[in-house]
Amino acid sequence: MAATICPMLHRVRCFLVYKQCLHLRYSIGRDYSCRSRSLYHNKPTISHYSSFRPFHPLGEYTGSKRLLVLGLETSCDDTGAAVVDNLGHVWGEALHSQTSTHIELGGIIPPIAQKLHQQHIAGVVEKAFEEANVTLEDVDAIAVTVKPGLSLSLAVGLQYAKELAKEYRKPIIPIHHMEAHALTVRMKQPVNFPFLVLLASGGHCLLAVSKSVNEFALLGTTMDNAPGDVFDKVARSLKLKNLPQCYDLSGGASVELVAKNGQPHAFEFPQVMLQSPDCNFSFSGFNSMAHRYISLAEKDQNIKGDAIISNAADLCASFQLGVLKHLAKRVQRALLFSEITGLLGKEKTLVVSGGVACNQFLINNLRKVCEEYNCSLYCPPPKLCTDNGIMVAWNGIEKLARGIGIAKDLEQIEIQAKSPLGENLTEEVSKVKLKLERLKFDV
Repeated sequence: MAATICPMLHRVRCFLVYKQCLHLRYSIGRDYSCRSRSLYHNKPTISHYSSFRPFHPLGEYTGSKRLLVLGLETSCDDTGAAVVDNLGHVWGEALHSQTSTHIELGGIIPPIAQKLHQQHIAGVVEKAFEEANVTLEDVDAIAVTVKPGLSLSLAVGLQYAKELAKEYRKPIIPIHHMEAHALTVRMKQPVNFPFLVLLASGGHCLLAVSKSVNEFALLGTTMDNAPGDVFDKVARSLKLKNLPQCYDLSGGASVELVAKNGQPHAFEFPQVMLQSPDCNFSFSGFNSMAHRYISLAEKDQNIKGDAIISNAADLCASFQLGVLKHLAKRVQRALLFSEITGLLGKEKTLVVSGGVACNQFLINNLRKVCEEYNCSLYCPPPKLCTDNGIMVAWNGIEKLARGIGIAKDLEQIEIQAKSPLGENLTEEVSKVKLKLERLKFDV
């Protein structure tokens, strides 16, 4: 791997030298000091940004000081890099998605994902800095995802971050992927601690209370599949990519799009874990049931090759409603548990993040559940719900501003394929045995 990374670093170093030369030339023309190698004076100040940004999430920690962090994300199949400041302003970003490749392969293959990260990480970082019009010398730290995720993918990002940190003598801030998703919303919305967070993606599904930047209480997690993974599998079984409107969409986006023309009560998806008094999830049953319906429909309709069943829209809509009911029941229990245990303050807030948060059908109906419990619901912008370098950089900013989570020894930083989120309170939720009212959805 090292042999592959080194040429990438060479490209970035050449680019940075080129940028520094351009800056020096510009500085002389503007009568700035030739000894200054910083681009700070070429960027808007804190006061400039505050003119159009209604709040300063880290003002109590940084005041008017400007912090700048490079974020690197390679936990799964997206190579992301971004330069973000402590006002939540994105100076530059770039992302290389492997989605189309893995759709063709029928799923994510770790060695191929690793190879694609190695091929593109240098270019992604270079593009982010080019857009930001700063160099690595201008950033205060490098934040990189180290857990959880695919080991081979995580290793690419961490090794690259270490090389840059050594070259430019910058501190590294190791980032927990799920913590980054949880806190991204604070870039754009006035969300204060503590708050409830539902993280739902292709690799994870959990409910937790975010008490602070680095303190979480886990209320529930998936016992098998993640919802995004099941959405993708259902989309593949239905062969939705053969539809022109779904060709370049992810499985989850395809299911949501097709479901808009379907009847959500055409197929029955029985609810699971109804007798379990906890906040844990299980999506394997939805996957099995969907595959059973698809197989029967293909047989009845004599479907051959790449043809798609005529009632695919009905199945997508029914499947989506089943997933909604399962998610909503867990959110309902989490809100009640958090209220009686005092985990949440008077102003209750639910943050939904991760790729599944892009599904507007799910979000709109979860918002109705929150309204019944006097709870506000916030989501990051759809662009920030999926994996990206921006969320990693912002998590780095949150920690850097507080002086926490900064690695003291680069060689001691290690990747972790699996990593729990905070203190596990799942058993405590079960012990309370909360009785829930029936939820109704106007669909």
